[in-house]
Amino acid sequence: MSLRRPPALLLDTALVGFALADAWTNVHIEDQAAMACALLGALALALRRRLPLTTFVLTLPTAMVTDAVVAPTAALYSLSSLSRHRLLLAGCALTYAVTDFMPWPWSSLDATELAQTSGLFYLSYTLATAAAPVFLGQLVQARRELSLRLADITEAREHERLLTAQSVLAKERAQLAREMHDVVSHQVSLIAVQAGALQVGSQDAETRQAAATIRRLSVQTLDELRHMVSVLRASGSRPTELTPQPSLADLERLVESSGIEARLEADLPEELPPTVQRAVYRTVQEALTNVRKHAPGATATVRIHHKDGALRTTIANTAPTRNALVLPSAHHGLAGLAQRAELLGGTVTSGPTPEGGYELCMELPVERSR
Repeated sequence: MSLRRPPALLLDTALVGFALADAWTNVHIEDQAAMACALLGALALALRRRLPLTTFVLTLPTAMVTDAVVAPTAALYSLSSLSRHRLLLAGCALTYAVTDFMPWPWSSLDATELAQTSGLFYLSYTLATAAAPVFLGQLVQARRELSLRLADITEAREHERLLTAQSVLAKERAQLAREMHDVVSHQVSLIAVQAGALQVGSQDAETRQAAATIRRLSVQTLDELRHMVSVLRASGSRPTELTPQPSLADLERLVESSGIEARLEADLPEELPPTVQRAVYRTVQEALTNVRKHAPGATATVRIHHKDGALRTTIANTAPTRNALVLPSAHHGLAGLAQRAELLGGTVTSGPTPEGGYELCMELPVERSR
């Protein structure tokens, strides 16, 4: 079981207290200028999370005129753990090393002493002291980003598992619907036909009555089977047994809960067939999922317009802001969308954009789907 981290305010308070203790130990109380610089550097650590660069600049006088090292070292570490600018970090580390190495006041500077072996050794020591918090801060930053990426991978895998379960359930329902239509309905139809022939050709009144009853029950059973088949085919894309079929009224909630920055632009007629609404919903759902998986940091725009008897759905995203991780995928998403559109007489096209993003477009003839 992992230990919980202390609150940030408690850590900052402890760090400021540690810096004040370091100043009290290494700075003479009679030297008011040096003590003021040490106090300024220690108290500036309270700003290290919000203004890391400003905090580091405020701690430089501490390194210049005193032997206290906690405040400037902590400020340099905080800046390194929050900044991605490598050149800035190198410049700050070098500035801290030079500031700590040069004697104060500068009027006591002796070039001969600085050129001696002890001076070179001390310079190497100060450079190493300045580089250590930079490397540590960068390591902490990399660990934090890795934790976030691992969380994204876990969420993506869970979402992939749910999609796979949905796909398996849809295939099973579709297979069951085909079996009921091709086998059971066919056999019940034969029973109804044979019962009708027996009813017409028999001379016995009781036989004709029994045949009429069989034919009536067979026709009733056929109607119920057709209804069950239609329900199975229509519910093949439901995520759960009790969840209602998605429609265009659910698109806004889908876009808002997609986990990415997305915008919806819809211009739709008042009524659309349920099959068309489901196709549009699933297309937008699959596209937004792909954006989150394959284009981290990208923004997306969903446009749905009705023109000249066709409904055009376009999902376009910008270029990703960071590299995408290789995630497990069955690579059936776009193929499934194309098959769904083909059943409705439409088409699906997709491909990269000149700006480095990606665009998915589905066109459905509304009139043919009614």
